[in-house]
Amino acid sequence: MSTLVSFADFPRMKLLPEYSLKQVINLMQKARQAGEDIIDFGMGNPDGATPAHIVAKLHEEIENPRNHRYSVSKGIASLREAICAWYARRYSVTLAPDSEAVVSIGAKEGLAHLMLAVLDQGQSVLVPSPSYPIHLFAPIIAGGRIVPVKLLPGEDFLANLEAALRSEKKAGNAPPRFLMLSFPHNPTAEIVDLDFFRKVITLARDYRLLVIHDLAYADLGFDGYQPPSILQVPGAKEIAVEVFSLSKSYNMAGWRVGFVVGNPALVRALEHIKGYLDYGLFQPLQIAAATALNGPDDCVHEIAQVYYNRREVLCDSFAAAGWNIPRPKATMFAWAPIPESHRHMNALTFAKFLLERAKVTVSPGSGFGEYGEGFVRFALIENEARIQEAAERVRAALRE
Repeated sequence: MSTLVSFADFPRMKLLPEYSLKQVINLMQKARQAGEDIIDFGMGNPDGATPAHIVAKLHEEIENPRNHRYSVSKGIASLREAICAWYARRYSVTLAPDSEAVVSIGAKEGLAHLMLAVLDQGQSVLVPSPSYPIHLFAPIIAGGRIVPVKLLPGEDFLANLEAALRSEKKAGNAPPRFLMLSFPHNPTAEIVDLDFFRKVITLARDYRLLVIHDLAYADLGFDGYQPPSILQVPGAKEIAVEVFSLSKSYNMAGWRVGFVVGNPALVRALEHIKGYLDYGLFQPLQIAAATALNGPDDCVHEIAQVYYNRREVLCDSFAAAGWNIPRPKATMFAWAPIPESHRHMNALTFAKFLLERAKVTVSPGSGFGEYGEGFVRFALIENEARIQEAAERVRAALRE
């Protein structure tokens, strides 16, 4: 059947390469359809249930017909108040619910629409590489330009950041306007302390940068490590916003509840563009999200403990299988260099090898940016028994 239009007719689509994990996922789905048992560490999709008290609140509010109408795109007042109270308890950070907090339909939507709202055509954004794909491509979708900053284990990221800024100036490019960060980091699980953020804010002032920090893994710190907020730095609100999602802390990934807080001008810009794009989340979801943020933290600690236990089993069992995977201090991921015996393969080829020979799915590091090559990412979304089984399968595959 002939058509007058094809996918290739849309130039913007050429700016968004096919995600390499998609190739692995397609192969995994075919294998499962053929009846094969695949152990999946690919997508960071939490497998646990949302805590019962949050689900119960959702059920209660669904029964109220007043909650079936349009909501408000910036988020209902009670949720924004809960967000600000959460920051006050957690970080001793004071936020104004009406001007310094806006609810988003997940963190990805908040980041993408913020870029659409504030980024000029051709303007540059400094982004770590490797990085979570929306950090790399939200600026591109908005018509901006990415300046990758190498983020690799053992390297000084701030030194790499300053080198990238000097390189841009030497090349005669317009100075970057934004810096996109996310710590604890996906995919590398790199962590930072509050002093790091102090240096970031000082550097951002020197170079007139606005900072966007994604704090998706605020509650998933291990071995006594507690991830800081960039807004804890005095004066950070003058140039920075922070993004949070309830997806990981509360096992609410499918609920799509996030928020952006901090600098009033950036928050207002996001609120303004959202007024044209959406009517906000289904109101019972927002009320239940406020219950989550205002509620007891026991469930959050239990969820973090699950990931800690899985981390221990993953690193121990794979080390016994001959593959030493660095033990992450945070997140729900492990960032693994390709074993020396298989470094002749690139990341995508190695991920396909594991799927074909071990029936184990991982994310190729190259899908997270140019400096992700040579690594694969494990998402801790399988239980301990399955992790141990995966290690035995991989042991056999690596020895072939």
